[in-house]
Amino acid sequence: MSKVGYGSLSWRLKPVKLGAVASLPFFLAAMQLNGHKVTSDYELTPISLPGASGVVALDYFAYDRSTGKLWVPASNTGNVDVIDESSDAVSQVAGFKTGEVELRGRKVPLGPTAVSVGDGVVYVGNRGDSSLCVIDAQSLKRGECLQVAPASAGPAAAPDAVVYVAVTRELWITTGAPPIGVASADKTIQVFDVSEPHHLKSKLKIPLDGSAEGYAVDNQRGLFYTNVEEAGKTVAIDVRSHKVIAEWKVHDDLQGLTLDSARGFLFVACGDHIVSLDIGHGGRVIDSIVTGPGLDNIDFSSEQKLLYAAASVTATLSIIDVADDGKFHLKALVPTAKGARGVIAGKGERAYLIDPIEGRILKMTHK
Repeated sequence: MSKVGYGSLSWRLKPVKLGAVASLPFFLAAMQLNGHKVTSDYELTPISLPGASGVVALDYFAYDRSTGKLWVPASNTGNVDVIDESSDAVSQVAGFKTGEVELRGRKVPLGPTAVSVGDGVVYVGNRGDSSLCVIDAQSLKRGECLQVAPASAGPAAAPDAVVYVAVTRELWITTGAPPIGVASADKTIQVFDVSEPHHLKSKLKIPLDGSAEGYAVDNQRGLFYTNVEEAGKTVAIDVRSHKVIAEWKVHDDLQGLTLDSARGFLFVACGDHIVSLDIGHGGRVIDSIVTGPGLDNIDFSSEQKLLYAAASVTATLSIIDVADDGKFHLKALVPTAKGARGVIAGKGERAYLIDPIEGRILKMTHK
């Protein structure tokens, strides 16, 4: 969940071809964040989520490159929606429990809010009842569920991120909702053995000195990266020893992470900008680029060497070229919708954004 403050912005962008709106005032203002105008040649296609009416608490979604499926946990609808990339058709895995969860002094209906693609399965974290469940990726049948904490323990003990670590055949989960002030109950990352993909076995806990927020997995080097919210730092954890082996004080306001594993660059979302770290040389800062406030989960396309970052306050998606030296070059700034945050790179120059306010997914394609 991102730290979103919408301020006085009250407009809403209707679905349009984006090349036609480059003169809109908010678009021009957003482009000034980077000091120059950028021509946009992209369009958004909204994909409605069945059963959604108004706001849906969308958070961690996932793209399976092997099948071309986008997996979207649609929280308060009680469904996990599966979108086919070629047709935009939506299938559903239904029947997940939802529950009233207290956040910031009010009751909010929540259900599944995190997914991760495993070995022939998909793992689902449910904030509504603090459970983990398994879905068969081909049949879409829901399998076993495991209780992470009693549902009465609340959001501090419920799953936040759910992450499959292929090299060790483990599932790592973080808990709490640190960006909105809900610290992890035990300040750990919980690790599950999923060597049998359809079965979850609790394995161990990795202690941290704060709540984990965001993640990036480097299976090539055997490293897991996350931000520690209260400490305002980014850490690297060895996935075999389960020990923190490096940490960097990048910024106090940290959100998502993504990785260019081939070239050894880690990208960290920090408030209204992104920082590039050279993880092969002690994590030195290589470059920084302003995107606008309201960042959440960012993503990198190794195929296109493009970094995607959605700023929910300015309602823009920054598409950033990453050079071989790790330096940033803004390629395009695409107008999106108020509150649109969290982005996943698809195949080619395609990306998907979550739009919680409208309860939908926005599919971005190059014209």
